[in-house]
Amino acid sequence: MNRREVAAARRIVIKLGTGVVTHPEAGLALGRLSSLVEGACDLHRQGREVIVVSSGAVGMGQRVLGMAKRPDSLGLRQACAAVGQGHLMALYTQLFGQLGVKAAQVLLIQEDLADRDRALCVRTTLMRLLELGVVPILNENDSVSVRELIEYRRNQGAAGPALEFGDNDGLSARVAVAIDADLLVILTDVDGLYTANPRTDPEARRIAELADVSEEALARTAGTSAGGTGGMTSKLEAARLASKAGIGVLITSGHLPGALVAALSGEDRGTYVPPQQRRSAHRRQIASGGQARGGLIVNEGAIAALHERKASLLPIGLVRVDGEFARGDVVEIRDGSGRVHGRGLVNYAAEECRRLIGRHSSEIAGVLGFCGYDAVVTRDNLALTEV
Repeated sequence: MNRREVAAARRIVIKLGTGVVTHPEAGLALGRLSSLVEGACDLHRQGREVIVVSSGAVGMGQRVLGMAKRPDSLGLRQACAAVGQGHLMALYTQLFGQLGVKAAQVLLIQEDLADRDRALCVRTTLMRLLELGVVPILNENDSVSVRELIEYRRNQGAAGPALEFGDNDGLSARVAVAIDADLLVILTDVDGLYTANPRTDPEARRIAELADVSEEALARTAGTSAGGTGGMTSKLEAARLASKAGIGVLITSGHLPGALVAALSGEDRGTYVPPQQRRSAHRRQIASGGQARGGLIVNEGAIAALHERKASLLPIGLVRVDGEFARGDVVEIRDGSGRVHGRGLVNYAAEECRRLIGRHSSEIAGVLGFCGYDAVVTRDNLALTEV
């Protein structure tokens, strides 16, 4: 049943780790990467929405600069990331372009998804790219972000646990939550989670499904990968974050040819962590996450468009604006009788909305002097009540 859910997933975040993108000593794993891009394009042609979170910028820069090993200096790592990111994105653009698919680079730092307004902007950008048929390629902006690059190791023979930041694993989970993905696929150098280390224990068995990411499971997977900062522990932590938000997670091999498409066709590959809850975390938060700051009263045409066509709320549908609120606040969507039809994150402040009442989207810039969005509330930031 759960593998059918994997096969049915429409919006998919695919995370490629450093160990997938590069070889430990020989540079970029071009053949492997080409195969994975081809698989992503196959999914795209099936009508599925694909977002790629890719590591490898530091490793790529290291090799472009002729460094034999990963630098210990934070400054050198940031310099490697600055050099490598352009080369990595150029390669993705070429590989996707050869298969007739457009790709776009999106660089993020942790704070982009922690701050509500910035997270809303990130979400809107990604949703628009998907609507345009573009595959977003995301990476943490390592040239300016310290968090992803630093590895703290407290126990170099001393007491105390090692503390490390993951190899874009956490970023991929937070992006999946931010865009209401159906599935997060974390590609690594092994085919999922095993009962023991499969490299050293011939009796190790693959765990096909992990109902819950427990502390015991995390403790069993301590360690990091050879080329990056993320090991299986960070992947399970990412899986726990995403599954608690209602997103299924598949941890599987990025090394085996055809494994990605096979896994997303419903084959028993890797380790699947099912969602702990079914409703979209983003829309659940909008629907019940605190008191609404105001109300948008809309006409019958707008109500019909919202419910029947799953449309965004356009300014032409506005009749009245109640209360005072800022951009990004939660507001109620009401009809003329006062009945609440849902809630949403509003793109314009209350006074700006009042000036837009009854206007066409093409008039927004002329009325306000700027146009951040064509809609007052975009469809991906709406949580409608059942009717």
